[in-house]
Amino acid sequence: MAYVIGVDVGGTFTDAVLDDDRGDGTATVLAAKSPSTPPDYSRGVLDVLTLLAEQLGRTLPEMLADTHHIAHGTTSSLNALVMRDVPPVGFLTTRGHRDSIYIMNVEGRYLGRSPHELQNVLGQAKDHHLIPKRHALEVTERIDRDGNVVVALDEDGARAAIRALLDDGVRAIAISLLWSFRNPVHEQRLRELVAEQDPDLFVALSSEVSPRIREFARNATTIMSTQIGPGLRDYLHTLETALRENDLAGPLLVMQSNGGAIAAAQAPASAISTVGSVLTGGVVGSVALGRRLGHRNIIATDVGGTTFLAGLVVDGEPVRDTTTIINHHPVNVPTLRVEAIGSGGGAIAWLDAGQNLRIGPASAQAVPGPACYGNGGTEPTNTDANLVLGILPERGLLGGRKPLSLELARAAIETRIAKPLGLTVEQAAAAIYTVQNAQTGDLLRKTVVEAGHDPRDFVVYAFGGAGPAHCAGYAAEVGAAEVVVPLGPVASAFSAFGLASSDIVLAAELSDPLSVPFDPQRAERNFAELEAKVRDGLARQGLSFDRVELHREIDMRYTMQLAEVTAPVADGQLDTAAVEAAAAAFEQRYAERFGADAGFREAGIQAITFRVRGVGVLEFSPDLPELEPAASTDPAEARTGSRPVQLDARIGYVETDVYDYRALRAGHVLPGPAIVEVPTTTVVVPGGTTGTVDRLGGLTIRTTAPAGSSS
Repeated sequence: MAYVIGVDVGGTFTDAVLDDDRGDGTATVLAAKSPSTPPDYSRGVLDVLTLLAEQLGRTLPEMLADTHHIAHGTTSSLNALVMRDVPPVGFLTTRGHRDSIYIMNVEGRYLGRSPHELQNVLGQAKDHHLIPKRHALEVTERIDRDGNVVVALDEDGARAAIRALLDDGVRAIAISLLWSFRNPVHEQRLRELVAEQDPDLFVALSSEVSPRIREFARNATTIMSTQIGPGLRDYLHTLETALRENDLAGPLLVMQSNGGAIAAAQAPASAISTVGSVLTGGVVGSVALGRRLGHRNIIATDVGGTTFLAGLVVDGEPVRDTTTIINHHPVNVPTLRVEAIGSGGGAIAWLDAGQNLRIGPASAQAVPGPACYGNGGTEPTNTDANLVLGILPERGLLGGRKPLSLELARAAIETRIAKPLGLTVEQAAAAIYTVQNAQTGDLLRKTVVEAGHDPRDFVVYAFGGAGPAHCAGYAAEVGAAEVVVPLGPVASAFSAFGLASSDIVLAAELSDPLSVPFDPQRAERNFAELEAKVRDGLARQGLSFDRVELHREIDMRYTMQLAEVTAPVADGQLDTAAVEAAAAAFEQRYAERFGADAGFREAGIQAITFRVRGVGVLEFSPDLPELEPAASTDPAEARTGSRPVQLDARIGYVETDVYDYRALRAGHVLPGPAIVEVPTTTVVVPGGTTGTVDRLGGLTIRTTAPAGSSS
């Protein structure tokens, strides 16, 4: 018996999914949810694992002793960067280039800003400095664009700079020298000089973290990775120690933003790759589930306690990016493209200066939580509104383990929203529900339409603790006609299912600008070097793989442009035809992204960065067992009663059938309006739609009448 476990540590809840791989074609999937425990999130991980063990009828050590591996995703790294809760970090760079991280190119004025902010030119400022200037020092050295040493490293001066940083209390040092991706010898020597003075200090080199051209992005990426590396190292050490003390047999893996995992011992060295770990888990899970259900175009949506996340799967593959933006800085890290806003179940409802109702981005988080939790929270949240509207049961969440107070929810909404707007509590709660659906629908529109796709060609997958309660609303906002809530035991913990479904993924890249047509042999040498790095990295994971897949790609652009698009490169020996095929793939993808007539081949095409993505396919991955088929479509045996529920303020409360998911079978059809209660979430099937239970336990919600015809 071998268990595979995925653990998703969110800002409000920690989720876990366990798959029991029996090797006989059958499987049992269990899920658990427990409050997160900041600042020591490892306690919440042990709590949720204990809940899984209890479901198995075993102790935690007994379960962990039979665990093949744990795949872990956490928001702690991303939160640390966004909130600037990072230790003091030193920065060493080539003399004359220190100020690149403060000048920020012109990018510092527009990266990560909304259209409204971009229009306010006078209000823009480059005020998001990563580190104070006294912690950014220069060393004398110079390597040219071809990798030749032009000026040798001044080691005495470097030692003095390192000593100055140590005396100023830095806890880590980032090293990023000009053209280091061409020749890392000076960066490597600087690491040795740091070790002479403090062998335990955390050090990151740009030639290892981000070997790409353009120094501002490379510097920013290296600094951010250094800022979160020590904290990630300490957290993972604490967590892994606790797991080993409880007899964990297999490895602890950490999810990366590229959609794959990496061994915990290897993660701090490339800490920046973990910043989107939780964000990508749901997309990875959607790919796995989509293969079972035959869905190739999917909008993956996750409404957790703090955030609303949306990612795309197109033609069976997740949409990827080569960069992301954090605090107006570019970050060079391959990632699955996931959009996020602060609009989760714990998002706080408030009134702006014009008395307009707003939801988020601030969240009540795990502590104190929504007002209805009774933990001292006084701000009204989406969860409070859902309780007032009858969507959530008064007995509480987590199967009753998390009691809810309707009285406290009503008081918070009345004080902060209803009275100032002259509304009843019920009207205010309905307004919160409506605004939540509208703004999450706006993010879906941005995610899908701005990427050049039609939402009507996609199926919406909805998960997370609050996703099933809102999915029909935000799917209708973009015109998607079909929503799948992946139930079974995994609806609210689907990101954890995705983590457990992930394989080991490593990427190696190298910038080497070349104009098309270029020498195939030079490109072949680049790929051979990168493939050797990836194979070596996979070998150091300490895992056995069913197989290893290597994928080649090149970031390309039209000459003198900045917009780069990634093009796949065919396997096998490169020749002139393969180079031209890669250029053609670039042009096709460029047209898909920017418009059919946006390309300009006459300008020429340049290959900028070569990349190899290696996938170590694990022997065990979770699967969802199939449900017993129903004798008829009538789910009467699953109906537990009814209660008044309001989904539309124009109609008011409607007596709504309530069903226990555990009694539903494949083929049951639920006419809306209906509420389906799962131990860890609640599903809303509005009027004018029907819910059909599929063979894997998912609930597919489809429109059967014009919107607004009933409630």
